Amino acid sequence: MLAAVYYLPADPWPKAFLALGTVFLTTSAFSLAKCVRDAHESQYVVSRLDQARVDRILADHDPWKQVG
Repeated sequence: MLAAVYYLPADPWPKAFLALGTVFLTTSAFSLAKCVRDAHESQYVVSRLDQARVDRILADHDPWKQVG
């Protein structure tokens, strides 16, 4: 895509606009892929059990608890 924008017979401003659009399209595709992956991984039983353990540890933790 960037090569096509580079060889496009146009002024620099439209080329820069299309190149920037290509960069944003690429970054949004990676972000979407990460969100889909995270949603898929959250459905696993092991992941839910680990999250329940972490939630229990955080619920039991009291930073102002007196020792002794």
